[in-house]
Order: sequence, then structure tokens, then C-alpha cells
Amino acid sequence: MTARLKDKVAIVTGGSRGIGEAIARRLARDGARVVVASRKQEALDPVAESIRDAGGECIAVACHTGQEDAIDALVAAAVREFGPVDILVNNAATNPYFGPLMNIEDRAWDKTFEVNVAGYFKMARAVARQLLERGAPGSIINVSSVLGTMAAPMQGAYGMTKAAVISMTRTLALELGGAGIRVNAIAPGLIETRFSQALVGNEEILKTVLDRCAIKRVGQPEDIAGVAAFLASEDAAFMTGEVLTVDGGWTMT
Repeated sequence: MTARLKDKVAIVTGGSRGIGEAIARRLARDGARVVVASRKQEALDPVAESIRDAGGECIAVACHTGQEDAIDALVAAAVREFGPVDILVNNAATNPYFGPLMNIEDRAWDKTFEVNVAGYFKMARAVARQLLERGAPGSIINVSSVLGTMAAPMQGAYGMTKAAVISMTRTLALELGGAGIRVNAIAPGLIETRFSQALVGNEEILKTVLDRCAIKRVGQPEDIAGVAAFLASEDAAFMTGEVLTVDGGWTMT
């Protein structure tokens, strides 16, 4: 365990598995006190317990990031247990529809934007407000996607939400930078998680991705976690409004 984030308090949404879990583990390993959040407490508890077993400090708080009361309760729980929040990683996301954009139903559209855009903004606003109230610097990290930077056939609504996250990141970075609050985004490519199994498990899609990647493998959650830890730390003290692409060189070609 390192001390790069010693005495820092971090909230990681979507922390019960995949990228969010890996980020939570890495931040704790670097010394942060971590609050993992997602909708289901029973999915979070084993993650928090294993982080504690490894010597880290972590609690689990169930939270629906589309609901402001739940967000306020999450932030309050973090402050009560560990102290004021310094770091937010917005990672909770959904992608309920795969197919032509013209055929998406309103219910799937609304759900995608509620979680991927409104949830990110409400979490960022809640954490930024308490940072501003105490005049403290902080780091907000939004997990976007390479699909937010290009056309996203068959995943159009998801891509649109991730493009919105990039725009949100840059606007908040500009508006909050004077207060010492940095806001950056990570744009992962194809990462092997349960969330991406429909893509990773499809041999044709997987071959198409790997043929285009400079690094001939699928990304792992830990590949994103290291970047998040960097952005959370003082090593990235002069970075804000940036979108770091982590895709094995897929968008390079």
C-alpha cells in the first residue's frame, strides 16, 4: 500500500464490480478512505469487506444516483464515517439497449440518460458543493467511453450519454478550476467486465476490435484503475478538463 492518497476521502459509484471495483481497490491501496456505492447493498458489502481485509479503509453505501435524496445521504455517510469528500469517481452506468438508434424505446432512452448523465451531474454537483463550502481543492473523475467521441452504431444512446459526460467534464472543469477543483474524464475502450460481455463474448466483434488495436488484447479494469488513481492524486495537479483515452490504441487507427 502506498501513501499517495493518504488522508483523502473518495466516493466511487458503480463500485460493486468491474471498473468501479478496480478503481475502489486501487484508491484504497494508494491510501484513500473509500466509499463504494451502487444500487444494491448486497453486491457492495463483499467488495468493501475484501478491501478492508487487504488493509484498506472502505465502507459500502447503497445509492441510486438518479435520486438527489439518496446522493445527499451517500455524501453524508462518507463525511460521517471518514470526513469531508476529496475525490469523486463517477462510474455507475447502464446500457439497456443494443440495436439501431431509430428503434430505441423511450423507456430505455430515459433510463440511459438518467443514470449516465443526470446521475453523473447530480453526484458531481453534490461533491463540488461541499468542496466549495469548505474552500477545499478536489478531484472529480468521470468515466466516459471512446463511444462518446465518435459515431456509435448499435449503441447510439449510450454513445450520446458518454459524449454528454465529456461536455459536462469540460464545462465543470472551467467553472470550478478557480476553486482548485479539477474535473477530468477517462474514455475506456473495450474493457473485459460483466457489463461488456455481449461484446467480449462475441467472436466476430472481438476480432474486429483486436484487429484494430495496437495493443492486441482486451483491456482489464485495472488498466482504468491506475489512470483514475493518477487523476485523483497530486501527480495530476495541473490537469483539468482532459479526456484520457485508454483503449489500447483502438481509436488511433
